[in-house]
Amino acid sequence: MNYRHAYHAGNFADVMKHAALARIVEYLKQKDKAFRVIDTHAGLGVYDLSSAEAQKTGEWRGGIGGLLEATLPAGAQALLAPYLDAVRAANPGGGMRRYPGSPAIVRHLLRPQDRLTAIELHPADAAALKARFARAFRAGGIEMGGWSALAAHRPPAGSGGLVLVAPPFEEAGEFDRLAEGLKKAWRRWPGGIYALWYPIKDRKAVEAFRRELAGADIPKILDLSLEIRAPSAEPRFDGSGLAVVNPPYPLEAEMRTLLPVLADILGEGGAKANVAWLAGE
Repeated sequence: MNYRHAYHAGNFADVMKHAALARIVEYLKQKDKAFRVIDTHAGLGVYDLSSAEAQKTGEWRGGIGGLLEATLPAGAQALLAPYLDAVRAANPGGGMRRYPGSPAIVRHLLRPQDRLTAIELHPADAAALKARFARAFRAGGIEMGGWSALAAHRPPAGSGGLVLVAPPFEEAGEFDRLAEGLKKAWRRWPGGIYALWYPIKDRKAVEAFRRELAGADIPKILDLSLEIRAPSAEPRFDGSGLAVVNPPYPLEAEMRTLLPVLADILGEGGAKANVAWLAGE
């Protein structure tokens, strides 16, 4: 699967991933201590929804576009507020002209004492990312491979934080790299929060990935998934998953409230949401 993000910015998978990301960041902000977010596959930072890539697929219309037009239950509205605030901040004139990727969402949510390290390998995207954060005291962009970054980067000693790993799934073996990368990173920093994004398309690969994480001797892994339609005979991009290591305590209950709402708003026939422990509770 080739998941070049410019074609998919703001789609249902982004909505699910970024809503959960915002909830984790909001939890980290409950403590006075500074924290760092490391985004290993950060992309451009902000995406132009009028670009040829975004217009070719139009996926944002069924994702963030549909969400913004929906009437939300009070509980889901409160949980989505930080995420949607970041989306609106990227569109100060109103409407939907730009979609903020994960580094832009995180940067919007950070406090003065917190930091973001946004890492991207694609040269053009990395240059755009570095330019966007050139004057940002709290955030910085680095041109580097995401898998190398996962092995090499962690927050400074004594500080907490989150590592977001959302690879483009452009090459074979990405699920294996994701699982092995997590195991190595967790051994170096077992107290950190890790959020691993994956597409739900090849269902055998997804189930094998989940089994690999479940057997990894990592004490707590919460798996979140949103499928917008029932499986078909031929593999297609039906859903989005996020495996969260050391999840914040409120996250399970929050996602049990939020994900079914997203399935109702963004899904077709057979849409469903699931929250399950791969290890731990």
